Amino acid sequence: MGYFPLHHIFTLHSYNQVRQALQGGYKMEFFYVFDFTRKRRFLYLGIIGFFIVGFIMLQLNYGLIGVNDSNEVALTKGNVDEPNIALTFNISWGEERVHDILEKLSEEEVQATFFLSGEWAERHPTIVEKITEGSHEIGMLGYRYKSYLDQEIEEVRRDLFLAQEVFEKLGLEDISLLRAPSGQFNEEIVELAQSMGLEVVHWNVNPNDWENPGTEHIVDTVMESTSNGDILLLHASDSVKQTAGALETILPGLKNKGFSFVSISTLISEANTDIQLVD
Repeated sequence: MGYFPLHHIFTLHSYNQVRQALQGGYKMEFFYVFDFTRKRRFLYLGIIGFFIVGFIMLQLNYGLIGVNDSNEVALTKGNVDEPNIALTFNISWGEERVHDILEKLSEEEVQATFFLSGEWAERHPTIVEKITEGSHEIGMLGYRYKSYLDQEIEEVRRDLFLAQEVFEKLGLEDISLLRAPSGQFNEEIVELAQSMGLEVVHWNVNPNDWENPGTEHIVDTVMESTSNGDILLLHASDSVKQTAGALETILPGLKNKGFSFVSISTLISEANTDIQLVD
């Protein structure tokens, strides 16, 4: 008696075909026969799809989607069960706008995390010192603000080493946070960063303040989009003309909604894992 391959069963459209196959002298390799008529096929696929989507949504809600088995991941959100949020600023050029922003943060007693390019920090050590004196956390944007996806991995490695050297010279030897320039990275870059003791940090609330879309737009986007554990992206380079003004409403407004501002490191320690890779 010959064998009737299992994969042939799933191509049959009725039990009659299976019965005919058996009558033809084939031995079944599997005990269950599925009647994949067109309607049932769509029904089964629909059920499977429902569970897959549900699983993904559950993972996203708790930020537990990783990159691979080595756990190379990028932080995009903190603990959704806690009302803590992290306000972050990127600076890669200029020296004027940052002072007004620091003043607004001081007035509201809000701690933020500033991501600085090494090249900028090297040119403005007094401003870096002012940021740290305000009890704000510092992370790096690499050395030169150039997309890592446009560079070979060894170029990225050299850029990170150069940035680390700059911050060490400025007395900031314990920097462990990295935001990829333009927020562009992949698994290889995350893996490299982690091998160098760096945690890649992204964001999930972004009003694109660097485009100066209007103070009201910046305020509305942040106030309407922010939820527990969120990481807010704003800028303090000289391109932003409306960010300081928007902070006048955003800072007290988010406090009134029950949110507490914390550093990225605090967000990481609380969630320890509400992590998600962003493509």
